[in-house]
Amino acid sequence: MRIAIDVSPLSHPRTGIGNYLSTLVAAMSDAEPAHELLAFAPTRARGRRYIREALEGLDVEQRVIRVPCSHRVRQAWSRIGWPPAERVLGAFDVLHFSDWMFPPQRRGLRATTIYDLVPLHFPAWTTARTRTMHARKYEAARQECGLIVAISDYTAADIEDTLRIDRDRLVVAYPAVHPRYTPTGEPSPLKTPYILAVATLEPRKGLHELLDAYAVMRSRGTAARLVVAGATGWGEQVDFELDGVQRIGYVSDDELASLYRSASALVYPSRFEGFGLPIVEAMASGTPVVTSEHPSIDEASGDVAFRCDPSDAETLAQTIELASVAGSERIEAGLEHAARFTPQACAQAVLDGYRARV
Repeated sequence: MRIAIDVSPLSHPRTGIGNYLSTLVAAMSDAEPAHELLAFAPTRARGRRYIREALEGLDVEQRVIRVPCSHRVRQAWSRIGWPPAERVLGAFDVLHFSDWMFPPQRRGLRATTIYDLVPLHFPAWTTARTRTMHARKYEAARQECGLIVAISDYTAADIEDTLRIDRDRLVVAYPAVHPRYTPTGEPSPLKTPYILAVATLEPRKGLHELLDAYAVMRSRGTAARLVVAGATGWGEQVDFELDGVQRIGYVSDDELASLYRSASALVYPSRFEGFGLPIVEAMASGTPVVTSEHPSIDEASGDVAFRCDPSDAETLAQTIELASVAGSERIEAGLEHAARFTPQACAQAVLDGYRARV
């Protein structure tokens, strides 16, 4: 098959969606039997550099078109419906578009990935631009796609119920843990002990609740610092000016791997997720995980994560303290659980979905 994949999300520093997409493309490029992969995106000059870095060394043709005002170009291409993608990319068997645009096509399977329905369920947690962009994308997916990839069973069921899409149009391809996340390797240069939070700073990630819980821990004399990694996002920002808290911002993949393996625990008190990739990345690094009880996080958590209602500061503080002294049995269970989420399994699920429909 000749598969055209929209890699527009790779034109920015990678977070959850970008990491999912780059790992998927890499695994698809290694899959047998071989397929012809074409990664495409209209983007600005800086975006071209990010995409090339993300796809470096892969057996993937790149059609990255430099354009000014790239967001407007992508949205116009989607809304106007011309020219068809074949005019830009040549013939293909599959066109897999992203959250960022839904370009028209004449032939072939039309596919997309839906990571979650946060803009529909919790619009206050997103920006106006995100709400507009995703509403159009969801409607295009509902009306036009022969294949929709969901990143968890929870999300697939949510898509079926909320968007009224038949389950036979859906496949689940779980996010993959990159091989860099292991218990062995370079430790973090940060002083230990510390507990770690990894999240873009946005309303649904539960960082206000985490700060409240950490204040309780400080009042009890904890020696552990709280290290917060992640890019600045949107909405009301957390005040990290609390004794013992260190915000380090966006970090590279290798830095994140070191942070995971040296942490006493990862705390991920998110209110809602499509899956919750940092949970299994931390488990693969030999680190206990504390997360919320929301069912959208069940599949990432398995029976291994320490779970609680993060809105109760005392309960969250107690759960963090319990996780920080987790024994080897819990850590081994986390390693076993995380090992299920491989790049090969993710790619195979998507490719099987294509084959069944082409």
